Amino acid sequence: MEDSLLIDAVERFVKGEMSAEEEIYFMDLRKNNPELDQAVVEQIFFINELNKFSDRRNFRHLVHETEAELMKEGIVNRTTVGPSKVVTLWSKYKKTIAVAASIAGVVSLSVGTIISAVSTKPQPNIKPLVDKIHQQENKTRQIENKVNQLAAATVEPVIPKVNAKFRATGFMIDANNNYIITNAHVIQEAKNQLVVENNKGDQFTAQSVYVNVKNDIAILKITDERFIKLPSLPYSVKKSAAELGEQVYMLGFPKQEIVYNEGYVSARNGYKMDTIYCQLNTAANEGTSGSPVLNKNGELVGIVSSMEANSDGVVFAIKSQNIFAAIDELKKIEAHSDIKVSSQPALKGVDRVNQIKKVQDYVFMIKGN
Repeated sequence: MEDSLLIDAVERFVKGEMSAEEEIYFMDLRKNNPELDQAVVEQIFFINELNKFSDRRNFRHLVHETEAELMKEGIVNRTTVGPSKVVTLWSKYKKTIAVAASIAGVVSLSVGTIISAVSTKPQPNIKPLVDKIHQQENKTRQIENKVNQLAAATVEPVIPKVNAKFRATGFMIDANNNYIITNAHVIQEAKNQLVVENNKGDQFTAQSVYVNVKNDIAILKITDERFIKLPSLPYSVKKSAAELGEQVYMLGFPKQEIVYNEGYVSARNGYKMDTIYCQLNTAANEGTSGSPVLNKNGELVGIVSSMEANSDGVVFAIKSQNIFAAIDELKKIEAHSDIKVSSQPALKGVDRVNQIKKVQDYVFMIKGN
């Protein structure tokens, strides 16, 4: 779909101007094209944000209240200040917001996915599933932070979100002590800052406490004091390998919302018979590195790591036994000797929909720059 047609189609879809036939066709395109679906979601988000902040009456009221409060506190006065700073900033950025809203969906279709190899030995046929966040998304995030701060000037401070350069997935492995597990190749992307983001969009600072490049496993600890501990894990970690042909499902973040996928174990070992991994037959996209792989009983049997670049539906997951080995190594460090992992099947007999409802709060987006 050409850029101009995409923009027009999304705007008509959001406004409800499509005919029934057009809407059915458009929804089919979204189902069959994850990148297009992500573009639509982003476009809807930015259009909604733009419409919300373009409510002139409410915004003028907010500007006047903010200016009055600043004058009351003696921060500004009418004799020294020209146009309101809030109005000036809005005038400066509103055109940029409109442009960002129009092109965000289009830009997302052309994101590059040049990623470093999983292990120390180059494997050109293996593709790690980390999503590189493009510059336009970061620029729009900066504008969103500014507008949110201005809108909240008379209420409470808004904590700016990190302008991340990559997105992947991780999941809680010890809810009592706030430990999250993901891939080592994900952590290696972070040069300065590392955060985890829940499915409500809240971000929390985290620290890498364990990295094993050979097994492609990393463990993080949430260090943010704002984070509220979650109840005990609803899932367990299986100590034995998944069976050939066993049905499994995954939850990850190939876009700005949690996504469900399913498949089955298609081989007991990974690429070139690597015994650290098992092979899955499923779909996977950038951003799903670090996603949990669970069986019908809600037992964790693996961690999504990579896919075979030249084959459709060939995905590799780290076997769950490696999680126990990583935890045993981390326990040797006194500061992290408290880490524990559950091996009791808590979701056995629960249907898939309710399993997902219980698990999704423990799956996080891993972001950094």
